[in-house]
Amino acid sequence: MGSRVFAICTASAVTVVVAAIAAAQMLTGAELIAALRGGGQVIVMRHASAPRQVPGKDTANPDNVNLERQLDAAGRAGATAMGEAIRRLKIPVGAVLTSPTYRARETVRYAQLPAAKAYEELGDGGQSMQAAAEKQGAWLRQKTADAPRGTNTIIVTHMPNIARAFPDLSDVADGEALVFRPDGKGGARLVARIPIDAWAGLRE
Repeated sequence: MGSRVFAICTASAVTVVVAAIAAAQMLTGAELIAALRGGGQVIVMRHASAPRQVPGKDTANPDNVNLERQLDAAGRAGATAMGEAIRRLKIPVGAVLTSPTYRARETVRYAQLPAAKAYEELGDGGQSMQAAAEKQGAWLRQKTADAPRGTNTIIVTHMPNIARAFPDLSDVADGEALVFRPDGKGGARLVARIPIDAWAGLRE
């Protein structure tokens, strides 16, 4: 019995140690800012907060002609603050890839991210994300592994696509950014998670 208890305790201790090591490998604060300034990271972002209800003609934004979901006040403020932080911290942004949905493009617009290009592979398939195709997850994984040089790539997409690409990341909040570091071997390591309301607090 004693040895069994010891084995259980040891297993628990190992789990705690592994979790601590994983947490220690995540970048925060000045280290995170330095990494982003140095470029070479891929930032995968879930679009900012958008109510699930589709707006009516009386509440839709003037340019939301297809009456798609659109950002709420929190989403607009969060995306704006993110963009302001990126510029304030002088984080270089290269390619910007976005879902063609209105809420994703609106996130990009409020963040004032440069020269965004829409890709159907990052979209919702017009099905309100009831199911993300496996090929969309594979496409996102591939793009996350493509290392940019001297800048950072930003990808704006939807939770089901993120979950398909990275099954362990099923708790990504609206607007949250996942910072990946490509390894040059066709993979990428998650090095930081930045909630959208945390960008404004990033300091050198």
